[in-house]
Amino acid sequence: MIVVTGATGNVGRTLVRLLTEAGEPVTAVSRKITESDVPPGVRVLAADLADPAGFRPALDGARALFLLISGDFVSAAGSPADVIGRVLDDARSREVWRVVLLSSQGVATRPGSASHGSTARSIEDAVRRSGMDWTILRPGGFASNAYAWAESIRARRAVDAPFAEVGLPFIDPDDIAEVAALALREDGHAGQVYELTGPAPTTPRQRAEAIGEALGEPIRFTEQTREEARAQMLRFMPEPVVETTLSILGEPTPAEVRISPDVERLLGRAPRTFAEWARRNAAAFR
Repeated sequence: MIVVTGATGNVGRTLVRLLTEAGEPVTAVSRKITESDVPPGVRVLAADLADPAGFRPALDGARALFLLISGDFVSAAGSPADVIGRVLDDARSREVWRVVLLSSQGVATRPGSASHGSTARSIEDAVRRSGMDWTILRPGGFASNAYAWAESIRARRAVDAPFAEVGLPFIDPDDIAEVAALALREDGHAGQVYELTGPAPTTPRQRAEAIGEALGEPIRFTEQTREEARAQMLRFMPEPVVETTLSILGEPTPAEVRISPDVERLLGRAPRTFAEWARRNAAAFR
């Protein structure tokens, strides 16, 4: 049995499908999940990692665990690393021997940021101390971040975004899921940290154009100022997260722009392009 947390998200949903298609028994875990969210035969559990006792039943009979820590992870029971440490202690005591953590590129590139670096680093450290065979995945930005534009594209075929000409190698979440499935199912990945990026940097303007091409209709792009973007993001994100996100989008470090070879080395093919992601998900923008 393989336990997948975050099973209804952009990575987890595909990961559950891939594991099921490979014949693996899967327990899919999310805060809100029903059997209609997963392929037939998948066991489901509505639970939250912030409540280790509630999560514990997911571990019964499991041999591997995919661990996704959501950005809004909050627990009254201690720091995120302490809570995850207790989850991992429970897993090890039930003879779960493999864990794959979805972390963040920011651990290496933004170590001083609590939202993007230091908290994720503390969780990585808890995984390393777990006594289990661990693998850590550090993706950069997700292609699916473009879903934030879905409403404006559907309503007025328009995108408003800052830093129009700054490119980043966003990764297709399905590529992350494929790497995770490999690390969960196969030997040879213990103690490895994989950095996951797309095949080339794309700018916000280029991503909007790719969505327009997928729809067969032009998308009007308007470049926001940093302050305009900041005001918009503050409506749904805490200020420290907004500031770090804007720094990544507007002034990325050389490491955040660099193309990692890990996806191609592990999967035997180049990472999917943003245009491929846009074509596959065009319905979300119609």
